[in-house]
Amino acid sequence: MSTPPSPAGTGRTDESAVRIGALVPLTRPGWVGAGQHLLAGLELAVREVNDAGGIAGRPLELVVRDTAADPQRAVAAVDELARLGVAALAGEYHSVVARSAAARADALGLPFLCSSAVLDALTEQPTEWVARLAPPQSRGWQTYADFLLGAGHRRIAVAVQPSVYWASGTRVLRDYLAPRGGTVVELDTQELDLAAVCDELVGHRATALLLLVGHPEPAVSIVKSVRHDQRLAELLIGAPAGQPELAEWAALLGDDGAGVPFLRYLPERLSPLGARVETALREHLGEAPSFVAFEGYDTVAVLADLLRDHGADRARIAESWPRVAVEGTRGQIQFSRTPGISVWQWTCPPIQVVDRDPAEPDLFRILHAG
Repeated sequence: MSTPPSPAGTGRTDESAVRIGALVPLTRPGWVGAGQHLLAGLELAVREVNDAGGIAGRPLELVVRDTAADPQRAVAAVDELARLGVAALAGEYHSVVARSAAARADALGLPFLCSSAVLDALTEQPTEWVARLAPPQSRGWQTYADFLLGAGHRRIAVAVQPSVYWASGTRVLRDYLAPRGGTVVELDTQELDLAAVCDELVGHRATALLLLVGHPEPAVSIVKSVRHDQRLAELLIGAPAGQPELAEWAALLGDDGAGVPFLRYLPERLSPLGARVETALREHLGEAPSFVAFEGYDTVAVLADLLRDHGADRARIAESWPRVAVEGTRGQIQFSRTPGISVWQWTCPPIQVVDRDPAEPDLFRILHAG
């Protein structure tokens, strides 16, 4: 049910170490690329904490477990990490997995700083044990809807798969667009083949298709099918969940993957800290770091600050979420209670709508900021 600890930053047997448990999707069907970037950010920050003297002279240790996008596997990992004595949990990319992990962390009284999952209802009931860096889905996807409206799109189609996450995103879009003259029609990719999806888009006279489906499939096949249907030459393809962010998207789709707007959580300009971290991450990853890597780094930056003040005392860490004031790679990180959000939430993470430039697919264009 769990992978061995990652070799970087987690191989110590020093009993004096302060441990953080890390939940990361590192195997299929998890989004492995996102997991690798998340882990790279977590590990870089741990190395820097230890290079600076650790936690009051004690080494910081990252104990990594692969969730593989499986909620049950994540719950088992939380139980195991709690038994191992970690002071807190970090990470996770997939929202449905993070929701299960958050519920278990809450039940066990284990602080969990969720790096990247966005579901508004990360827990069923308000909890003091869980905080989050990524913006809630409602805020991010409303920003995306503003981009669509500003670009003149009112007839929106969404290609969907069954999932709490995709259903929540569809609801956010529909509720936000309807009062502003927009419509959302759902195309069930389990019932419609690729040709039928294209026929439905033509029949509904949609001007934009949003991919609320898994990566790489069926997202990649849908993009290829739509791009090569002459009836849909003017159709905008969008991916609010961020599939085009990582290099795998460009490798699989080439030019077809350009011009697909998606959400990412970066500022227009990185701070000096962010620029330094970007350089280190790029060297480690061999490619440009995604926003997910910065989320990983910022997660450890926050937890290290709390651990310096409170050591491994789980209750005191959780009590301190509202007093956090940490300079992260993407701005000052502080947590507050947000209406409708059940966890402690970073108040104002940056949000952008970007795409890969059709002229140079390795470059990103900022289309909208929220």
